[in-house]
Amino acid sequence: MRRTRRVPVRTWTGIAAAVAAVSLVAACGSGNAGDSGEDSDSGDASGETLVVWFPGKSEAEMALVNDTIVPAFEEETGAQVEVTFVDWPDLSPKLNAAFAAGTAPDVIGHGVAATADLAANERVLDLSSYIDEMDPELRDDISVALEGGEVGGTPYMVPLIMTARLLVYSGADFTEAGLDPEAPPATWEEVHEAAEQLTVRDDDQITRSGLLLGSQPIANQQSFATLLWSNGGDFLNEDGTEAVMNSPEGVEALQYFADLYQGEDPVDGMLGVEWSALPVGEQPVVAGTASMQLVSAGAIVDYQAAAPDRDLRLMPPPAFEGSEPGTFGGPGNGLMINADSEVPDLAWEFVASMVEPETNLAYAQELGQLPIHASAIDSDYITSNPALVTAVEALPYAHGNPNVPGWVQMRDAMGQHLERALHGEADPAEALDQSASEVDEIIAAGS
Repeated sequence: MRRTRRVPVRTWTGIAAAVAAVSLVAACGSGNAGDSGEDSDSGDASGETLVVWFPGKSEAEMALVNDTIVPAFEEETGAQVEVTFVDWPDLSPKLNAAFAAGTAPDVIGHGVAATADLAANERVLDLSSYIDEMDPELRDDISVALEGGEVGGTPYMVPLIMTARLLVYSGADFTEAGLDPEAPPATWEEVHEAAEQLTVRDDDQITRSGLLLGSQPIANQQSFATLLWSNGGDFLNEDGTEAVMNSPEGVEALQYFADLYQGEDPVDGMLGVEWSALPVGEQPVVAGTASMQLVSAGAIVDYQAAAPDRDLRLMPPPAFEGSEPGTFGGPGNGLMINADSEVPDLAWEFVASMVEPETNLAYAQELGQLPIHASAIDSDYITSNPALVTAVEALPYAHGNPNVPGWVQMRDAMGQHLERALHGEADPAEALDQSASEVDEIIAAGS
């Protein structure tokens, strides 16, 4: 059976004690990257100040970092930590301004997509020497996440969370529609057939969407990525020198996406709506205005707690017929070190403290994401909820966007053309040809 057994939203046993210890600092040691000219003995940073920026303003994240993680780190090291949380839309502009003014933070939190450009502009530190000194067992435990922070094989970021976009579905809605919630669709074609049965209409108005995919800017590229990869396509060729998203596989994937909104019987009634930013209780699949919704898998615990009667479950990643599963995900936001930091060793100690197993588990829970440690699959947090087991088992199918210079610009250019296709203003093949042309121009300009 796949029935989800609901558990408390937060599992805190042992977390506070583990965070207070911050013992990973000693285990990892301090590296020699960055010529600070100072003794790098961990635990002796009295009088030093460390400036850290985190992306986003999640209240739960801010409380954990400010009230637990930072005080523990300050007590362990004797340093003073100044933390700022920056809204995602403001992060890159503020960071660029800070670099120009010489006031950029020592530790930079950002999304993986920003790593390549920061590395290409020599804004962030090569972390090789620090990572080489990590405890080998720990390094192996987070090896998949560490690979996501590499650019051209060189590590510049240490990711803090793992993500996978999966379909959460309502077992109650499935039963009502005559579908078996114990046997969810295995292909995207079957997902669409189920969505047609699950969609509820009042005349021409959809009152319950059968399937929701994020369709607003940025989210539309990530949703398309899930469809593209699960149809055997990709955005760039293997060496990142040419756009290939306008392949037959890409056109088929975008046609599928557009068909959710077009034709006689659309199944997604929230085209362009920013539902991902709504509170948990107002998420469409939680509130009952959608039956299937593509979400960040770690959020399932909060969804279940908010709507126990909805019988919310996670579906293993589907594939198009004849292809292998694939979904947007992998390592998410993480931490980098400013190449001009005057305290790089202290900065690394902070990064290392954030990936201590229990600390990282607590952090991932607060963000509604998955921890970076492979061993976390055996934690009570994961094993107590079959849906989270499904999420962890899906991680091998998760792909991150290409970690290449100019990717954010490529993504935004592509998103405009995807939006036109979803609104029926451009044929999918035309939209992808235009996307490929603009992406190739960005690649050429940066070469």
